[in-house]
Amino acid sequence: MKSCAIAACVLAFSATVIAAENYPQFRGAEANAISASPLPLAWSEIDGTQTNIRWKYPLQGEGWSQPILWEGRVYLTAAVPADPAQANATQPESNNGGYGRDRDDLVNVVYTYRVICLDAQTGVERWSTTVKEGRPPLPRHSTNTYATETPLTDGSRIYAYFGMNGLFCLDMEGSLLWQKDLGTYEMRAGWGTASSPTLLDDRLFVQVDNQEQSFLVAIDTATGEEAWRVPRDEQSQYSSPFIWKNSQRTELIVGGMVYRSHAPATGELLWQIDMNKGRSSATPVAIGDRLYIGNEFRNRGGDDDGGGRLYAVMPGGQGDITPPGNSTSGEFVQWRMDESGIQMASPTVCGGNLYFFERRRGIVHCVDAATGRLEYTSRVRGASAFWASPWTDGRHIYALDSNGNTHVLSASDEGLEVVAVNTLEQQAWGTPAIADGCIYLRTVDNLYCIAAEQ
Repeated sequence: MKSCAIAACVLAFSATVIAAENYPQFRGAEANAISASPLPLAWSEIDGTQTNIRWKYPLQGEGWSQPILWEGRVYLTAAVPADPAQANATQPESNNGGYGRDRDDLVNVVYTYRVICLDAQTGVERWSTTVKEGRPPLPRHSTNTYATETPLTDGSRIYAYFGMNGLFCLDMEGSLLWQKDLGTYEMRAGWGTASSPTLLDDRLFVQVDNQEQSFLVAIDTATGEEAWRVPRDEQSQYSSPFIWKNSQRTELIVGGMVYRSHAPATGELLWQIDMNKGRSSATPVAIGDRLYIGNEFRNRGGDDDGGGRLYAVMPGGQGDITPPGNSTSGEFVQWRMDESGIQMASPTVCGGNLYFFERRRGIVHCVDAATGRLEYTSRVRGASAFWASPWTDGRHIYALDSNGNTHVLSASDEGLEVVAVNTLEQQAWGTPAIADGCIYLRTVDNLYCIAAEQ
């Protein structure tokens, strides 16, 4: 059995998060969803009685974006119908993948696109800024939202990306500094968008994949001007770009049916690897000099049928690093695993293992990060779909299902052990934020601050 306490030492690269106790982008500063502090194991809200819930903030409108934190403030985005009478009619549905309401109804709704700031200790709203008002430029799936992309901050500005509604930059007090329209393009089957930007120094990186004209773009954080843009030979993908800081260089990693690495300064293609088609929704994770990339296996009769591969990539690659033939390793590939179980939720790492949660059957896959060996596959009893990405505090793994139940698991390569199940009985598809030992968990109705009672 491998202890998660060992993982806390092995994953020393997360020291930036430990020092700052901020959570500035999707899955945190290192995009690994690892908490620097122990997290509460249990919480509840039953008949008005709350346990380990510091505060809750009633939400308006819709949004599966993750909240972010900086210096004691919480920032989140929402798309709110201008007519309050339409609020309930537009909320995202949970219908096991069906289309639900007529999507054409949504593009006729006038939304206000908002960035909201709360006090992290009290949940009191500090400010709310509407950055845009109007009808959506494209439809979305009835389970998606028009505020699914997670905002990010560098401590000087907040950057809020509302997909094809635009990219907006605000100062820390909510004043709009600049905005940029990156265009409107058809998305696959009208599902909408989901990819969140990432940040390195004075550049924002936005992956704009679609059915017409996909591209990757770098935006100057001070001015909103494009630093570079490169076309992408991909159609609609939903994973977020990832910054990999390894011992040789810093790379910008972007998912798809072909995974690619780019030089952040110029957009130059460094390497690529064939994923054997599939769909890319999960964002990569790295442990120092090992990068773990994967995409979802598809078998629906479409031109993306295939995928499901998981690779452990080593630094220094150039050109096409796909192992030749049917090899499962190569010069820059330590191992390849097929049928890994990676789907919508991004993986987390604990105790030397990678954990992948399926969206439909409530199944978790545990994979040895060093060897790619499958340790076990198990059904999380009573779990619904896992759309939100899991997180860990180095002791336990937390997985939020679509019904608002957080399953707390002990990490082990010997089998699944559920320590606690925390129920809020509200639809929840968004990935939580974690900072200072608190969990900031968003449901369809509320944002909760979950913290152990003092």
